[in-house]
Amino acid sequence: MAVTSFIPEIWAARLLEKLEKAHVYAALVNRDYEGEIKNAGDTVHINTLGDLTIGTYDGTTAITYEDLATSSQDLVIDQKKYFAFRVDDVEKVQAMPGLVEAATQNAAYELNDVNDKFLAATLAAGATAVSGTAVSLTAANVYQNVIAMKVALDRANVPTEARWLVVDPAFHALLLQDERFVSFGTDITNERLTNGRVGRAVGFDIYVSNNAPEASGTYTAIAGVPMAATYAEQILETEALRSENYFKDLVRGLHVYGAKVTRPTALAKLDVTYAAG
Repeated sequence: MAVTSFIPEIWAARLLEKLEKAHVYAALVNRDYEGEIKNAGDTVHINTLGDLTIGTYDGTTAITYEDLATSSQDLVIDQKKYFAFRVDDVEKVQAMPGLVEAATQNAAYELNDVNDKFLAATLAAGATAVSGTAVSLTAANVYQNVIAMKVALDRANVPTEARWLVVDPAFHALLLQDERFVSFGTDITNERLTNGRVGRAVGFDIYVSNNAPEASGTYTAIAGVPMAATYAEQILETEALRSENYFKDLVRGLHVYGAKVTRPTALAKLDVTYAAG
């Protein structure tokens, strides 16, 4: 009698690609001090030159000299995150070649997702609020609120070059209903770039992120320029080991990073809510 009940398992030769969200914020701030960090806990002291006093020269009064003054801010590398996984030799052979490499790549994505959320929260905490209360955002008022963020930066003497605005998907959906943003037929409208960039409006490169800060249904849109904040990171260790007790590969990595809002007035934030429905 033939054996008909045995059905061998088939392992796919490829992993199904994950639906991954874009990591936005780290690309929008400066990385000027990244080369100075070596270990977790490092502190980078950032000096800022104070304003000089302008005097009036009348030809009779002696010129008064003042000492240069600086103030210091600290960028602390206080975030330490790791990944660690193990793969059984049998699983590794049955599943697919390159399984460890694929898992390591996935771990890198997850690390980036964690630090993207951290940086978004850091920027929101240090930014200057455009409105004292959350704005109920609609298609009718969304564009004027983008303009309000522009005006806030203008009044703070923030350079117009390289300005950016990061919004959540619902904010972007409302912008798409305004013809001033859509501008059908233009090159900017048709441009869809990587890392969350979706277009331009009132001098901002606009990005969409699912990591935009959110609390109890209130989302925070953040606008600024690269000089407003600094970010530094380092992958300190990536190790592949053999388990002492099992036929398994062990892989682990350590990621350290930190961020600092150095010019709060060069960041503007707007808390928004959306009507249900």
